[in-house]
Amino acid sequence: MKFSFINILKNSIVANLVLAAIIALVLIYGALKWLEVYTHHNQGVVVPDVKGLKVAEAAAFLKNSGLRYSVIDSVYSKSVEPGAIVKVVPAVGAKVKEGRIVFITVNALTSQMAPIPDVEDISFRQSYAILKASGFGSVEIEYIPGEFKDLVMDVTWENRSLREGEMVPLSAPLVLKVSSGETEIQEEDSLNLPIQHLDSEDESWF
Repeated sequence: MKFSFINILKNSIVANLVLAAIIALVLIYGALKWLEVYTHHNQGVVVPDVKGLKVAEAAAFLKNSGLRYSVIDSVYSKSVEPGAIVKVVPAVGAKVKEGRIVFITVNALTSQMAPIPDVEDISFRQSYAILKASGFGSVEIEYIPGEFKDLVMDVTWENRSLREGEMVPLSAPLVLKVSSGETEIQEEDSLNLPIQHLDSEDESWF
């Protein structure tokens, strides 16, 4: 008995399987083409360089590129103009889909604030570590006369003593006043005149 392709197709089971396979291939192909169109396959826009610009200025560039934006964070840097953009995600030059949201980080108008912790009457090493852990970036040590060596006597900013809990910019240059372990040298009493040493020739007149 000779079998032909037509004879095989007459078998209902085989015919259904072949038909199902053809339909599956068509659906897969159609889905891939739809995804290609939906995601703009091999198409996109480049994130423009808006770093250094104010948000209002950058908005026009992003809009012209078909992008949206969202300000998500702020940092503080003296080297960057207040309110200027310091970081964008995705990065400048990246190729993204049109309509993508670009996340922006700007330079804060003022430094972030933090309370002064209790750092008096402990060693300057502990005080220094506590202030650094609190986020203060600039901490200097200044020795002053005091009985107990390396004991913190005060913390100042712009020559002003700071109280515990006082809110201070994290960028403020703080100074720890640390005891040197030596008492202040008192000026000599005017009545305690230094002894004059006379040589032998001057003593001959006695």
